[in-house]
Amino acid sequence: MCIRDRLNIMGKNKNNQPIWNTRIKKETKNLFKKVGGSLEIDKRLFREDIEASIVHVEMLFRQKIINFKIKNKIVWGLNRIKNEIIKKKFIFDDKLEDIHMNIEHRLFELIGEEAGYIHTARSRNDQVVTDFKMWLRKANKEIAKNIDATIKNILKKAEKNVETIMPGFTHLKNAQPVSFAHYLMAYLEMFNRDKKRFKNNLESLNENPLGVAALTGTSFKIDRFYTSKKLGFHRPTKNSIDTVSDRDFVIDFLYSCSACAVHISRIAEEFIIWNSDAFKLINLNDKIVTGSSIMPQKKNPDPLEYLRGKTGFMFGNLFSMLTTLKGLPLSYFKDLQDDKEIVFKSFDQLKNSLIILNDVLKNFSPDKKRMIELAESGYITATDLADYMVRELNYPFRKAYLQTAKIINLAEKNKKKLSELTIQEINKIEKGLTSDVLKVFELKKSVNSKVSYGGTSFDNIKKMILSYKKK
Repeated sequence: MCIRDRLNIMGKNKNNQPIWNTRIKKETKNLFKKVGGSLEIDKRLFREDIEASIVHVEMLFRQKIINFKIKNKIVWGLNRIKNEIIKKKFIFDDKLEDIHMNIEHRLFELIGEEAGYIHTARSRNDQVVTDFKMWLRKANKEIAKNIDATIKNILKKAEKNVETIMPGFTHLKNAQPVSFAHYLMAYLEMFNRDKKRFKNNLESLNENPLGVAALTGTSFKIDRFYTSKKLGFHRPTKNSIDTVSDRDFVIDFLYSCSACAVHISRIAEEFIIWNSDAFKLINLNDKIVTGSSIMPQKKNPDPLEYLRGKTGFMFGNLFSMLTTLKGLPLSYFKDLQDDKEIVFKSFDQLKNSLIILNDVLKNFSPDKKRMIELAESGYITATDLADYMVRELNYPFRKAYLQTAKIINLAEKNKKKLSELTIQEINKIEKGLTSDVLKVFELKKSVNSKVSYGGTSFDNIKKMILSYKKK
């Protein structure tokens, strides 16, 4: 059907007008139509809307609320509409406010007045929440899948760098030597928690809103347990008022996105610092850098800066939703319409960020020589010396700490590393030590001495990598 024919039909069809036009005589102002409509946002819910509508009319038939012929006509029409949208042959009409009314209007065109039965025992309030929950179930699973890819990329890089030693930092100052793999695995733990958060969100999405209607339920004898089972929900919601006003599941998703964005931003910031000319701990492949418009020599970590910058965007979406909800009495208000735009934007951004991060993880390499060089500065085996005194001289840790600090002062005064001190020099401060103490200054020995569960010893890391690979 050509556009002109469709418009002619729509002009004659009373269902082209908002359903409330019988009650509200004056036409809504164009500006409000523009800001009040959500079609461009909620188009992406068309699959969920049609699936839920089909299950709804099947339930109406099973409950003998509509007959077999009407049910079949509606299901046929909805399936045709879905194919039209998929094949980009569907004509969307902004005047019809949202995807739900666009689909319903097209159903009227296809099967006539019997299309009106589709909204029996249903309101747009429960219809929208049902569609949105169904979409968010898929979104949570998709993000978790993307995080899985990130975890796998970290594991691959960690497995190749178990014995790569670098300085661990506190306050961005050299602290103690660690395995580079151990450093990477710290981020794996963060992303693993993120994955759990998105999977945990599925529990709050397992209650079916469909059938609570506008806010009080319905007088029709519907079967909400049937629609729950057919739509993949575990059970129907328990309170109709709460159902149409609840957006806790939206907050859960937005918080999960924000927490994951924090972790993406932290590793991005770390890589930016490590790639800087001051640190030079990692090298970035040309695939993940950009140049300067004026300085020919520059290779800038722009993708990492993009990841860091977009974190604030995620926070803004979360706080926007929290602010919207904080002042709403029960039950449904137009304010809630913004939930979908906020969620869709956070979903798209987080998905893109994870894809970019995965490209970064595949296209960087550690500068092992520089890592060792930096690890050999800053007296980072000092704690090993204090621990040695506790074990060998039976000193309280605080006494060992003070003696170690004096030895560091001596090394600093003589412009030496701890490993360059002689036993004679050390004995000037602590006479009880023998030449065996010099072994504690070896970086590899220091790393491997951290055998406590979760520590940075090579054996610990290998076991942890193997454990995650099995998962």
